[in-house]
Amino acid sequence: MKNDILIIVPHYKKVELLKKCIYNIYEQDIDNFDVLVVDNGSEDSSVDFIKETEKKYDNFHSILLSENLGFAIAVNKGIKYAIDNQYRWSILLNNDAFISTNFVKNLYNAICNNKNYFAVSSLMLSNSEKNIVDDFGDNYNLLGYAYQRYTGQDISVVKNNSVVFSACAGASIYDNKKVEEVGLFDEKFFAYLEDVDLSYRARLMGYKCITEKNAICYHMGSATTGSKYNELKVRLSARNNIFLIYKNMPTLQILINIVPLLLGTLLKQIFFIRRGYGLDYFFGLIDGIRGLRDIERNNFKKINPLKFIEVEIDLFFNTFDYIFEYVNRKVG
Repeated sequence: MKNDILIIVPHYKKVELLKKCIYNIYEQDIDNFDVLVVDNGSEDSSVDFIKETEKKYDNFHSILLSENLGFAIAVNKGIKYAIDNQYRWSILLNNDAFISTNFVKNLYNAICNNKNYFAVSSLMLSNSEKNIVDDFGDNYNLLGYAYQRYTGQDISVVKNNSVVFSACAGASIYDNKKVEEVGLFDEKFFAYLEDVDLSYRARLMGYKCITEKNAICYHMGSATTGSKYNELKVRLSARNNIFLIYKNMPTLQILINIVPLLLGTLLKQIFFIRRGYGLDYFFGLIDGIRGLRDIERNNFKKINPLKFIEVEIDLFFNTFDYIFEYVNRKVG
């Protein structure tokens, strides 16, 4: 019988990370899955390792790209492979995320519980401090900030599973049938916020993303890019947030939210100036504005107007949630 789960690992360089990631995958307590590594033109020994592993396991597959085309394109190639080969579910897993033995089983059980679930986000803990939360689903707020829930806090803050604005594409399971309906990751994003955009579109279509606290992985974080903040990451994130707002908010909603959005942008500009990335953030905003002519907006006429109201309520409460979490990290 054919497996119905495909674990997709987008990869770029860092072969030692990939080896550990794959080792963890094959330590799972269930075996109804296949693995697909999408290599983004790695120049180290990654391709050799991938080819050797493909000979070792019948359920291991690969797509080898000739150059680095970005996270979004790599993941889309993986999801297209999953859909073409009739896998029901796709688990997206970063190469620097190392999963617990029941990770796949718990994600799978969670997404099967409700036909309205678009994706389920795992509990990502810090690989260096295993009692510290890295991510428990992502939220988005009126300031235009996408943020990781409970990041930097002790694992004791995680009490229950809940609905979140977005699943984190670093370690989540997706319903392939719903992805076909909603659309794939926007490849113009290249990397960063493409998962929030996808979940935003799913939210507007009436689907939900939830968390599963028993699906645990340990995340190194920025292992491929090399640091939490760098010139490329700051610039792409600034640009992509402009794309995210323009794509998913009707003009009236943008006008309603313009004051908090501008305030959030100003605060981010100050934040990055203090960390030496002020110009990168500023030029990222310019890139975003210039790139709007190439961005395809949502077909708002096909969306139930009540969904925009529901999203607006989410953004409102998420703003206070973000402030609360920020204060907790500072005083904690």
